[in-house]
Amino acid sequence: MPIATVNPADGRTLKTFDPLDDKDIARRIATASSAFADYRSTRCAHRAELLTRAADLLDRDRDEIARTMTTEMGKPLAQAKAEAAKCAKTMRWYARHAQELLADELPDPEDVTDSGAQRVRVVYRPLGVVLAVMPWNFPLWQVVRFAAPALMAGNVALLKHSSNVPQTALYLEDLFREAGYPPGCFQTLLIGSGSVEVILRDRRVAAATLTGSEAAGRSVASIAGDVVKKTVLELGGSDPFVVMPSADLEQAASTAVTARVQNNGQSCIAAKRFIVHEDAYEAFSVYFTAGMRSLTVGDPMDEATDVGPLATERGRADLEELVEDAKKKGAVVLCGGERPPDLAETGWYYAPTVLAEVTSDMRIHREETFGPVACLYRVATLSDAVAVANDTPFGLSSNLWTREEADVARFVRDMEAGGIYVNGMTASHPAFPFGGIKSSGYGRELSGHGIREFCNVTTVWETV
Repeated sequence: MPIATVNPADGRTLKTFDPLDDKDIARRIATASSAFADYRSTRCAHRAELLTRAADLLDRDRDEIARTMTTEMGKPLAQAKAEAAKCAKTMRWYARHAQELLADELPDPEDVTDSGAQRVRVVYRPLGVVLAVMPWNFPLWQVVRFAAPALMAGNVALLKHSSNVPQTALYLEDLFREAGYPPGCFQTLLIGSGSVEVILRDRRVAAATLTGSEAAGRSVASIAGDVVKKTVLELGGSDPFVVMPSADLEQAASTAVTARVQNNGQSCIAAKRFIVHEDAYEAFSVYFTAGMRSLTVGDPMDEATDVGPLATERGRADLEELVEDAKKKGAVVLCGGERPPDLAETGWYYAPTVLAEVTSDMRIHREETFGPVACLYRVATLSDAVAVANDTPFGLSSNLWTREEADVARFVRDMEAGGIYVNGMTASHPAFPFGGIKSSGYGRELSGHGIREFCNVTTVWETV
C-alpha cells in the first residue's frame, strides 16, 4: 500500500509521501535510543506537565485534526471530534495518575522477614524504545492509548502508522514536539510494513505493541519471540451482543445499531453477532432492522451523516465477499446487502445490512466483518447463547442485555472475552483495562495494567 492520503468518500488521492529509507530509519532509532538515555530519568511530575500540555494542544486542534481523520479514513466528522476529545482526556488521566500507578510496592513485612531480607520493594522502570504498529480505524486513539502511558512511564516511542493515514501520523509527532518533549521521544516513521522486522530486530528497540489484524499480530509476535522482546497485541474481534427476554428490547435494539455501525462498522470492539433468545427474537429483529434501515449514509463531513464510506476499496470488497458467501449459503437479507445505489460510484460506501439465518458454515460466522453488517442468531436458552457467543476464534469484548442477575452471573463465568458489558455497548475508559484473549491478542492497554506493560518490574532486595 502506498503511503498516501486517499479520500474514501470519492477515491481521490490527495497527497503522497515517500517512505523513509534504511539510513533514515537507522538514524531515527539512534535518536530514540539517545533520547531514552536522558528521558528515562526525568521526574514523573515533569512528564505529567508535558503530557498535559499535549492534551491542551490537542483540544486546540480538535476541529482541524478531526477533519484530517475524516478525510483520510472516512469516519463521520462528529465521531472524529469525539475521538480527539477522548485522547485529550486520556492524556490528562495518565498525567494525574501515573505517579501513584508506578509507585514502589512494599511487600507484607512478614514476608520480608521470612525471606531473610531487611527490606524488599518492587519498582517499575521503563523498558526503553517501544515500537508501535497502529491501524487506521481510530488513527488518534489507538496511538494515544499506547503513547500516554508509555511516555509517562519513561519510555520513548517509534510509531509505524497505517499507510493510509500519514497526515494524522505526522500530526502526532508534531503534537508531542510542540508540547515540549525532547527530540526523539516520539517519532513517526513513514514506512511500509516490510520495514517493521528490521526495526524490531534492532537491539536498541526493547518492545512492540500492535493493534491490527490477526495476521499482522502473528507476524510481529513471531519476530519479537525470535529476539525475545515483549509485545502487546490487540487484534480482531467478532463481539457477541446477547439479548435475553427480560431486557428492554427497544433500548437494546437502539444501542445495538450504534454498537454495530460506530466508526462505519470498522471497529474491533463493534458488536457484530446479535444473539437473541427466541422469546425476544421477533420484536428485537423488527426494532433492530428498522434502526439499521433508517441510518443516513453519505458524506462523512456532513454532521447529519450516520455512516460514511469504508476506509479502503479493498475493505469494501472483502465485506462484499463475506455477504455474498452468506447469501449463497442461505442467509436472509433483512436490509441492505449492497452498495447504496446513489453512492455506489462515488466512494467506498456500503449500506447498513442485517443478515438473518446465519449458520456456522458461512465465512461471516468465523471471520471479522469490518463494516456495517450485522448477523442475527436465534437461540433457545442462555446456555445456547453463550455457546454461540464463544464459537469464534476471537475473544475481545461482549455484551449482555438482561434484567436477571442469574443471567449476568452465568455470562461472567462462562464468556470467553476480555470485556463484558451488561445492558450497554462496549466502550473504553482510561481507568479500566482493555484487551482480549484467544485470537484477539494478549496484554492490556489503559489503566494501571496498561502503564505497567512496558515497565521492567524490578525486585529490589536489601539484606544490609
